Amino acid sequence: MISVENVVFSIEIILQLLIDKYLISSSCMTLISEGPLKLKFNNSLIHFYNNDTEELFNMMLEASQMGCSDYIVQMDDPQSFMMNFDKVIHMGNVRRSDRKIVMIPSTKLPLNDSNYELLKVLSMKETSFVANILLVLPQFGRFENQCEKYDLVTHQFVGRDNNDLPVYLDVWDSCTLQFAYNVDLFPHNMLNLYGKVVTVAAFTYKPYVILDIDKSIVPQGQDGIDVRIVEEFCRWINCTIEIIREDEEEWGEIYANQTGIGVLGSVFEDRADLGITALYSWYEEYVEMDFSAPYIRTGITCIAPSPRFYSEYFIIAVKKNLYSLIPFVIIFRLLASWTMPLLPFSLYMWIGIFFTFLYSSLALSIARGFKLDKVFFTTFAILITQSVSSTFFQPWRIRSVLGWMMITGLVLDNAYGGGLASTFTVPKYEPTVDTIRDMVDRKLEWGATHTAWTFSLTLSQEPLIKQLISQFKTYSAEELVEKSFTRNLAFSIEILPAGYFAIGEYITKEASLDLTIMLEQFYFEQCVIMMRKSSVFTDKINKLIGRLHESGLLLAWETQIALQHLDYEVQLEVKLSRSKRDVENIEPLAIRHVVGIFIIYGIGVTISFVVFLAEITCCKKKVQ
Repeated sequence: MISVENVVFSIEIILQLLIDKYLISSSCMTLISEGPLKLKFNNSLIHFYNNDTEELFNMMLEASQMGCSDYIVQMDDPQSFMMNFDKVIHMGNVRRSDRKIVMIPSTKLPLNDSNYELLKVLSMKETSFVANILLVLPQFGRFENQCEKYDLVTHQFVGRDNNDLPVYLDVWDSCTLQFAYNVDLFPHNMLNLYGKVVTVAAFTYKPYVILDIDKSIVPQGQDGIDVRIVEEFCRWINCTIEIIREDEEEWGEIYANQTGIGVLGSVFEDRADLGITALYSWYEEYVEMDFSAPYIRTGITCIAPSPRFYSEYFIIAVKKNLYSLIPFVIIFRLLASWTMPLLPFSLYMWIGIFFTFLYSSLALSIARGFKLDKVFFTTFAILITQSVSSTFFQPWRIRSVLGWMMITGLVLDNAYGGGLASTFTVPKYEPTVDTIRDMVDRKLEWGATHTAWTFSLTLSQEPLIKQLISQFKTYSAEELVEKSFTRNLAFSIEILPAGYFAIGEYITKEASLDLTIMLEQFYFEQCVIMMRKSSVFTDKINKLIGRLHESGLLLAWETQIALQHLDYEVQLEVKLSRSKRDVENIEPLAIRHVVGIFIIYGIGVTISFVVFLAEITCCKKKVQ
């Protein structure tokens, strides 16, 4: 019969062998045992006794935060360790893909019961996320010459099915102090998963993820930059992709009660192993999950309503059969025509001309000995290069003042004439929306189907950014299609490294004709693949992304996907939206340019005529 002392002694020998061969590279190790164990470890070691299970989590969390992420565990309830281990991973900040766990039999239980408890650990959900777990199980009924034998067991982990089944790797003999087969006791090194199913949360968002493609075009029925990355990943390590659709909630979010929806929720709640579809390196999500190395640097901006020449409103209303709006459009166009004579000079120029008029009138009145009769009319006439009465040209002082006034008037008149000709023949447009300040000043809303576009801005304390966030609105895809023609909403887009754009399907070719890309980017982000904390896939995915960057495949994929699956006309319209009016069409003067002025002129003549009639009537009554 095997004594407890013999078991402890043998276990110490096995553990020392494991430490020297498999754990020697560990910078720090955590030892949880029911009693003292004599082990030699050259690096850092935290050893605590499992006397109080309520304090187990706090002790494990503290050790993990110090970087002690490999474990040797001896407990009568090893399942509680795995549950606390999973909680530590979620609550802690230390991330590591290749954590190793060695579990040895408890001295508080009969050996057969201890073995049973250890084997139950392999079927736990928490264990399915750990590749490197090793159980040391004493054998029974096979003892010769009082030699003790121990089975070294792990879980299957790889393969399409039955990943929780125990796999007996080797046998250790206490007499020979040798392993029977000398196999690798931590075989799951992620080099070959033998078809293991890897679940991936995603939804259609071009060009990152495109689902439901005709299989005659793409054999797998799915494509996209993110899809190609995970497909290449599974081709490399021999796994099988299973897509979990999140079309309704899209990116989703994680709630304070440790639940979530969408892609983020699927990864956080372990419904999916990987999360893709333009996921940015958001801080709140990094606290809860693992990020891969960034694979795309994307810039976020908007396409805003294009600046229009005022008379275009009438043409567009007719084209879109918006006849109910035509009266308002016509009035707006006429008012715009009335303002056109003011456009050759800026506001400050008009203020300068006004003060020039006052100064010239004052100088002329002084030259005339402070006689104010006809001074203002004469000054105005000279400034617009009109003739004046010869009586003003008698004294030399008046002639000198009038000479300078004529030169000033000549310069102003020619400058105004040239500007007016340009104003009437070259279309004038509204100011463009180029920067964040422009959007905020105009209180122009911007929107998309999800608030994920603002996640990267929420922590900003800048008032301008806070105001920009408050102007963001979410709408359904159908509502965005309608609003793309209303000119009261800007649409968020992404500028990708190869020069293409990630634009929502709600932006059609017709809508893109009247949208212009902004000059300023709101922010830039790094796209990542998200996984649970300390995911076994993190290191491998990072290595793959590094290779993709080195080869330039990511830029090539972006171009291929854009040419094959994106609406190239929309892409081209957005790309060239700022150069559409680089070359203006010069047009001859037409009645529409001056109709507003003539209407105001007609109103003035009518009022003058009415006043004239009123004066005649009043004068006749007085004469009578």
